[in-house]
Amino acid sequence: MDERHSAHGLTPWHGTTIIGVKRGDKTVVAGDGQVSMGNTVMKPNAKKVRRIGKDGTVVAGFAGATADAFTLFERLEKKLEQYNGQLMRAAVELAKDWRTDKYLRNLEALMIVADKDVLLVLTGNGDVLEPEGGIAAIGSGGNYALAAARALSDYETDAEKIARRAMAVAAEVCVFTNDQITLETV
Repeated sequence: MDERHSAHGLTPWHGTTIIGVKRGDKTVVAGDGQVSMGNTVMKPNAKKVRRIGKDGTVVAGFAGATADAFTLFERLEKKLEQYNGQLMRAAVELAKDWRTDKYLRNLEALMIVADKDVLLVLTGNGDVLEPEGGIAAIGSGGNYALAAARALSDYETDAEKIARRAMAVAAEVCVFTNDQITLETV
C-alpha cells in the first residue's frame, strides 16, 4: 500500500488542496493548480474544480489520481441525469457503486461536490458527508485550509472571501499546494 494513503484515501493526498465553503445561498468550491510527482512540480495550473452535469449546476473538486477523478466525475454526471439533478441522491448512489463495484473500488480520489442546496464530501469508503458548519477541505493542504476557513468564518460571511483566504494560507504552508486557484460558485 502506498505510504501516502490508506486503502480508501482517509489520510491526506499529496499534491492538492480543495475547499468547499457554504454560506447562506452561496457555495464556493476552490482548488489549487499544482500537480506534483515526488518533490517535483510537474504542472502549476491544473484545473481540479469544474462544473458538471447537463446544466452545470453542480460544482466538483477532486484530490487524488486525475484519471480516477475523471471517471468519478463521469459516473456522477450519469447519476445526476438518472436522478433528475438531485445531487444528494446521485452522490449516495455513486458512493454505493464506488464502495461495491470491483473496478470503482480501486479508484484513488476524494471529491467535494456542491449545488445550490448541499455541500458534500464523497469517499471510496461509501461516505457521503455533509460537513459541519458548511466548510469541507480535502487533499494534502486540506487541514490547513479547513482550519483557516473555520477561523475566518467567525469574522467573514462571504463564502468566496473565506475560500480564497483559506487557500492562500494552505499555499503558504503546504509544499504540495500553490496559489493558482480555480474557483467555482453555485
